[in-house]
Order: sequence, then C-alpha cells, then structure tokens
Amino acid sequence: MGAEARAAAIAVVDLQKSYGALRAVRGVSFSVEPGEVFGLLGPNGAGKTTIVEILEGYRHRDAGRVEVLGVDPARGGRELRRRVGMVLQECAVEPYLSVREVVELHGGYHAKPLPTDDVIELVGLEEKADVRVKGLSGGQQRRLDLALALVGDPELLFLDEPTTGFDPSARRNAWEIVRGMRRLGKTILLTTHYMDEAQNLTDRVCVVSAGEVVRIGTPASLRAESAATRIQFLRPEGVEVPSVGEAVPAADAGMVAIMTETPTRALHELTAWAVGHGLELARLEVTQPSLEDVYLELTGGE
Repeated sequence: MGAEARAAAIAVVDLQKSYGALRAVRGVSFSVEPGEVFGLLGPNGAGKTTIVEILEGYRHRDAGRVEVLGVDPARGGRELRRRVGMVLQECAVEPYLSVREVVELHGGYHAKPLPTDDVIELVGLEEKADVRVKGLSGGQQRRLDLALALVGDPELLFLDEPTTGFDPSARRNAWEIVRGMRRLGKTILLTTHYMDEAQNLTDRVCVVSAGEVVRIGTPASLRAESAATRIQFLRPEGVEVPSVGEAVPAADAGMVAIMTETPTRALHELTAWAVGHGLELARLEVTQPSLEDVYLELTGGE
C-alpha cells in the first residue's frame, strides 16, 4: 500500500462488497491517522455497517485492500483483536455482576489491562462501581460498554453509534469520555447519526451514500464548501420585505428566512431598508451552514 498507507491506523483502498445483486460497498477508499477521531457518516443502507464489520474482521470483503494497525483484518486473528476495542450498537453484559466485577472480568481477558478503578473513573461510573448491571440506567450501561472497550488498553476503538437513545445531558457526558480517549492517544472510528456529535468530536469525516464515498474532510472544510449563508428575522408587520436572497422555509411562524451567497451585500441592503423605514429587525440571525445542512445536501436529504 506504500509507506504512507502503512503508517495509517486504518487504510482502505477500493473496498467492495455485494450481497447477491446488491452492491453494498462500491470502491470505498479512505485512511485514518493514528490518534485521529474519524467519523463515518451516512444514511441507513449507505454501507457503513458493512464497512465497519469488514474493518473489525467480522465480514469478508469481495475486493479491495484493507489494513487495520498494519494488518489485514481478515487474517489478523487474536493478536489484532487484542489491540482493538469495540462498542457495538447492542452489547450483552452479565446483569447480576457489579460494574467493578464486570470490568475486572473483561480485564482478565487481556494480557495488560488498565487498572479497573481507572477505567471506571474515566467513564464516570465511580458512584455505580458496586451496583449490579441490571440496576443501571440505559446511559450508564452504555458507559459500561465504553469501559469494557477500554479496559484492554486498545490502540484503536470502534464506536458504533455510542450515544443512541441518550438524553442531551448523557450525550454531552459521553462526548467528554470520547475526548478523554483522544487525550490518551487512542485512534477512534466513530459512526453516528447525530451531526452535532460529529461536528464536535471528529477531526475528519467520511460521508458515504449508496455504498460510495461522496466527501471526506474536516467538519469545518465541509461546511466551508457550502457558500450559502442563512439570514433570518421576525417579519415586520404591515410592510413588504425586500428580496435580498432565496426565500426558504423558516422554523418558526412569523419568521423570514433567506439563503444567500453574498451575505455582506444582502445584509447591507436589508439593514439599510430597515433603517430607512424606522424598523428594528427583531431576532435577526446570520448563520453559516451546519454540518447537518451539508450532510443533507450531500446525501440527497436522507
């Protein structure tokens, strides 16, 4: 794969996988650098799960080349899995053991596990260390899943939609855990349907749709590709608002929303009109496209 590809934590070149007549993955290529948080994004059916399962060594590919930590996952076996941690969408954990007992048990599967109390502290379960798993909330059980992925001190972590079903507070706490993993130098491949999560956590993202890569870049660079800026404000009563851009649906009734590729000119015209009419543009906001806006554009609104 060349010197640069060998240095990557994950290197994928022209990956292909079909299920009968369905081409689930069509020539996907990307790389993940050591210590990077890399987001794999795409709608349901885009091929994300197949790609991740091939990287984890649980599914065979039809064609293409793949390396995970310098090893072909199809032949990596136990040695590769010792270096990798996984948080799947659903994990089965012994319900009648305590948090500490479960972490210690899983730590025993590894040659050099991290200290149990350190792992429990990292995922924020200190106060639940002696509570049985069946007594944990859904969010606490998800933290335990993260602890089990970490206890073997892996170099690479696969986090498959780790905050699905979390309330906003639990999601933000989980984000801090991921940031803590990054500070430990872990390489992370994250799949998520939450674009704010990808925007806040990832160094780069790969957007896939219909089994193909449609864009790779940092969240900031993907947002910058969209030239349109959104301007919105509360519609003044009794006057006709001038047209300074493309009118788009507004989230709230009574609001005016405009998309424009020349925001400086549009704002100048709009505010000059308002001042000339003695109006105050209440709730005036000027915003750049979010990663979610760009994602929906790239995937056709899915």
